Amino acid sequence: MAASPPRSRGTRRAPSSAADDGGYEHWPYLDGVVLVASRSGKVCMTCHWFRHHAGVSCITLLTCQLHQGLLTHGEHLTRRCQGWTDDMTRQRGWCPEVA
Repeated sequence: MAASPPRSRGTRRAPSSAADDGGYEHWPYLDGVVLVASRSGKVCMTCHWFRHHAGVSCITLLTCQLHQGLLTHGEHLTRRCQGWTDDMTRQRGWCPEVA
């Protein structure tokens, strides 16, 4: 029996391994119920959960690992969800493992 993936950051679920094998291409697009407009630096692109992947024909797919959904191009610059978390690199500084 395989061990379940470790949980991180309290009660948030760990991202599934679907992103590791390209399963993110089948994730649904996130809508206005999840994403709200934002006029600050707290947008999807600056979130810890934001990722981008090269999809079919090298078309960039924007994903939210927290909600396991796709972001429409452009929305990552103007929207965020209630689960927005500052990126770990900015929280700890550049290359914390070297310090």
